[in-house]
Amino acid sequence: MPALSEAAVLEALRTVQEPELGGDLVARNMVRDLSITGSEVAFTIELTTPACPLKDQIEGEVRKALGPLGVTGVAIEWAATVRRAAPRTAEQLVPGVKNVIAVASGKGGVGKSTVSVNLAVALAKAGATVGLLDADITGPNIPMMLGIDGQPSASANNKIIPLERHGVKAISIQFFVPEGQPIVWRGPLIGGAISQFLRDVEWGELDYLVVDLPPGTSDAQLTLAQAVPISGTVLVTTPQDVALSDVAKALSMLQRLNVPIIGIVENMSAFVCPHCGEATEIFGRGGGERFAQEHRIEFLGKVPLDVTVRQGGDAGVPAVAQREPGPAAQALEHMAGLVAAAMSVRAANATTPILTVN
Repeated sequence: MPALSEAAVLEALRTVQEPELGGDLVARNMVRDLSITGSEVAFTIELTTPACPLKDQIEGEVRKALGPLGVTGVAIEWAATVRRAAPRTAEQLVPGVKNVIAVASGKGGVGKSTVSVNLAVALAKAGATVGLLDADITGPNIPMMLGIDGQPSASANNKIIPLERHGVKAISIQFFVPEGQPIVWRGPLIGGAISQFLRDVEWGELDYLVVDLPPGTSDAQLTLAQAVPISGTVLVTTPQDVALSDVAKALSMLQRLNVPIIGIVENMSAFVCPHCGEATEIFGRGGGERFAQEHRIEFLGKVPLDVTVRQGGDAGVPAVAQREPGPAAQALEHMAGLVAAAMSVRAANATTPILTVN
């Protein structure tokens, strides 16, 4: 068999399609630093997000494409460059943040903060740079759920330095008030606090800033939509009709504000008995999936009731950061991959077309 050549390897890799964005790996300029040693090849594949859920599929197709060339060894390094999914405007308050992902719900108690925390930590675990803004000013839970306490310090340019845990930079009003003290503010003050957290926090360069919004339709949502270009929103509901009725109002409001919707997560879908394995659908069956179909938005999956989620939230160890993740953690990590993939697709659609190779 003739010696391997760079041209032959690249020609084979042109048959491997990027499964979400379309176009082949070479045309999308995703293959870097190719080297050949005898019958072994090594190269880097640069993804559009480190949380790519189809990495294994891409690797399998790459190895299959190179097999007929007589390649005996394939060494793949993975890299990622996250791109903006929404255009940056001159007045943007957080210029170093590539993508702002809002997490919203129609009503409280559906696990919105749980989804926010686990989304942020899962993206950080995958290798992304992530921030988490607790915009639920009157009910801030993010510090407890991340296991952070203390008070942020000021930077040299007099900005607030966020605290960090589990690889996530976080800011919350809870850092600035005594434990147990209620925050009794009217809407304009809440909006002002969110604007300050966007403007006066030293976020640095972030791939994703996750924003945990308060439930409902109020000043917080309006402030965020007007202050920054939101790349997308994750809606959270339970299967219960009451929750679905309220999340429909949140969806309608976000659509009126021209905020992109990534999809909806059905939290607390069922309780699976750890002893007998029987699933009990406490809040109903399939409500989130039906909602997604009816409103033509992406269904991001079901997250079952899992005691480890509650335990982790109370102890400051999110489900996806636990040593032995349960079924809820697996569902949340899968959801995070779908969110990252959606951001990549939006970014690809917002930029120039892929290269054409003659």
